[in-house]
Amino acid sequence: MVGASSPGSVDARLGQGAFLVLRLVDLLQDRAPVYGDAFRYQHAATERFCGDLPADSTETAHLVGLVRSAADAFHDQDVRLILPALLAYAHHLEDALLLDAALDVLDTATRVGGDRIAASDAIAIRLRMARAHRKLNEFDDADRFYAEAGELARAAGDPQSELVSRLGRAYTLHGRGNLLDAERRLREVLAVAEQAGDRRGQALTHQGLGVVLTSGGRPAEAIPHIWRAFELYDDEVSRTGALADLGFMLLAVGDADAAECALNEVVRRGGTRDAVQNALIELMHCASFRRDRLGFERWRERCEAERQNMPPNILADFHLKMGIGRARFGQFDKAETLLDTALQIAEDAGLHEFVFRIERIAAGLRDCQPCEAAAEPVAQSDAVREVSASVALLGR
Repeated sequence: MVGASSPGSVDARLGQGAFLVLRLVDLLQDRAPVYGDAFRYQHAATERFCGDLPADSTETAHLVGLVRSAADAFHDQDVRLILPALLAYAHHLEDALLLDAALDVLDTATRVGGDRIAASDAIAIRLRMARAHRKLNEFDDADRFYAEAGELARAAGDPQSELVSRLGRAYTLHGRGNLLDAERRLREVLAVAEQAGDRRGQALTHQGLGVVLTSGGRPAEAIPHIWRAFELYDDEVSRTGALADLGFMLLAVGDADAAECALNEVVRRGGTRDAVQNALIELMHCASFRRDRLGFERWRERCEAERQNMPPNILADFHLKMGIGRARFGQFDKAETLLDTALQIAEDAGLHEFVFRIERIAAGLRDCQPCEAAAEPVAQSDAVREVSASVALLGR
């Protein structure tokens, strides 16, 4: 599951452990007469190997839990007992942005469970597969799994999962650059969530709307949506993700002070790896906005430390904002090279909205005024000023 630079490294051993555990789980689908002996032999070998993995690693805890759950499923001849541990492991890998590995685990769950999977688990697996594909910018696969999850949810009478499916399909439209249809669908979903009193559904939709509106050049309209999502979420991971989006949007309207408050709070709280990566990139962008060379380099180095684990959309954004920063400091040749790299990453990943944005910025790159003080924030609406004031109180 985890890449490694050398066969003896910790990551390599965890990867070997993950491979052995998933092959053990694969045996649960085998109903042949020799199945019992094969399973017991493989279980003993896998248990020994996992026992030698680093005890303080979250990855190890998931692998050990999977070995135990596999033994329970074998003993009771009920493959459904392995599914919670598989889903938890996939969630851990997704949070670490090990998305291909997460898909491998989810594919194992689908293959092993077969027609014995409960409807709720089948829906959950498809939604997670859709989300992983979307984060990998594989929008056709993402849309297919969201659609399958929606059909299963309707058949099972699960309106909340059906709503998440509709949200996901709107997100794939946004990823492809179809902002008008994405906004339309999200507003339709928001009306349904409000009518149903679905608090989390409303939060997810407000956050999605904020992202789409910002991509369409309307960050001032987006900011109240993101703040409303922050208020509606009841878990820290989701609230931190909303703050990361909010920091980006506040900087887009010129409020660097409020943006840095939100983004520093994201870094302080932690949260998912992608939220922290986005916050680090935006803090680097804030520093170049202020024409703060030392701050820019400090945050750039923090971003570089995360670079290997960045998915294509975040990696393209990193290069884009490094390029903007270099231009702000008068290093136009370096800036153009960085924007060319960002454009190539976005084109290879099918990030159409990103491609349009990079091309637009590249066309006016040399109009950027180096070494001048950042412009004063433009006058804001009452709603944006209220959000800025609330953000300033965070962490106090």
